[in-house]
Amino acid sequence: MFRLLSPFYLDQIQRRKVQFKGLQASKQLTSSFMASLFQKFQEAVKVLAKSPTFAKDPRSLQFEADVNRLFLYTSYNRLGKDAVETDAEEIIDMAGKASLADQQKQVQENVHSQITSFCKYMDHILQPDLTVKDKPGTPSSENNSSPRRSGLSLAVGRTTPLKDHIAIPESKPLKCLEVSQSLKDLMGYTLEVKPSQIPHEDAGQGLFIHGEADVGTVLAFYPGVIYSPAYYRYIPGYPRVDAQNSYLITRYDGTVINAQPWGAGGESREIWDGSSLPEPKHIMQADGKGSERIWKMLSKPLDGTRLGGNHEVLERRNPLAFAHFANHPARDMVPNVMVCPYDFPLPEKHMRAYIPNISFGNGEEANMRRFGTFWFKSWKSGKNGLDVPVLKTLVLVATRAISNEEILLNYRLSNSKQRPPWYTPVDEEEDRRRWS
Repeated sequence: MFRLLSPFYLDQIQRRKVQFKGLQASKQLTSSFMASLFQKFQEAVKVLAKSPTFAKDPRSLQFEADVNRLFLYTSYNRLGKDAVETDAEEIIDMAGKASLADQQKQVQENVHSQITSFCKYMDHILQPDLTVKDKPGTPSSENNSSPRRSGLSLAVGRTTPLKDHIAIPESKPLKCLEVSQSLKDLMGYTLEVKPSQIPHEDAGQGLFIHGEADVGTVLAFYPGVIYSPAYYRYIPGYPRVDAQNSYLITRYDGTVINAQPWGAGGESREIWDGSSLPEPKHIMQADGKGSERIWKMLSKPLDGTRLGGNHEVLERRNPLAFAHFANHPARDMVPNVMVCPYDFPLPEKHMRAYIPNISFGNGEEANMRRFGTFWFKSWKSGKNGLDVPVLKTLVLVATRAISNEEILLNYRLSNSKQRPPWYTPVDEEEDRRRWS
């Protein structure tokens, strides 16, 4: 029986540590031993990716190999500095035996644990001092100027304004740079967008980590508007959505995220509807963005009058909402992150402002065909184990220890179409399997 790291597996670890208290195995690992431990995980990644237990279909093989890597990396991260070798060996053993569904669920819980900590740090930084009362005459943060009509409402013919009862919770009036520096002080790292070090003229801006993070760390969110396959026809520029927009990314399950409206974020917590459209910049495509394959699974056009505007109060000063600035490595460079699907549980309302995404169409799902073999099942959260509604997002996870360097992501562009001159495949076989 597969034992989850949270809460059941962690309980097993704690009991074992108590049992061996005072013994060498329970002592904190030295840096050299941690390096040796990580080497075991890296070797397991290589071996398990070629395991005959995986599906025979090439695309299924790549999907399962990616889940397996994420399971190992995020579980390793969750063990922390106080891990013992037997804990690591048990995780590696699980990775070779646990079902795909169990590994997916564990990855979700590992990532969610990190994001929960991140949200707590953000609350600490931005929550106002409740002991200080508002001065007379000070305007409330809930008194906002009249909202403009959203780009989504224009697309679906919505004519009614935003409802007046949508309130923006008060937060400290800090600038983006102040929030970012405070996060680094608390968490050990933050992100910066600045000119890329990739040696070609189209590299443009790149994404850099300022500080240090261990392998398996969630480094960045991929922000923007989320489109399920039912709503592909509403992506701006359809059907050639990638012609003028390189801010698109596709999950294995066919969910498309458009980061173009998010741009570089903002300087406040605000009601966001995905209507902001910054000037196009060259942000290179990741994990098959703009692939022809997703457009072969379209359903019939939907009646736009059935769709309403979707508005959420989001923290636009999120220092980690910049995954769309990550560049593909140049020749002789190695990626240091990989994409990870993250299904944010919507009942976690206290965290919602820090998830930089909204769903097109109010998150409603239409009846549609399965996209290949990859529809992610909602992971179960909470003690009752019931399925919960989720927001299908993406994050970037570190594949090694990373410190004060540019974040590089293997884009895995489809080899079924002409790829840009600057693109050098990291692993041609992985690209082929991903889009087979």
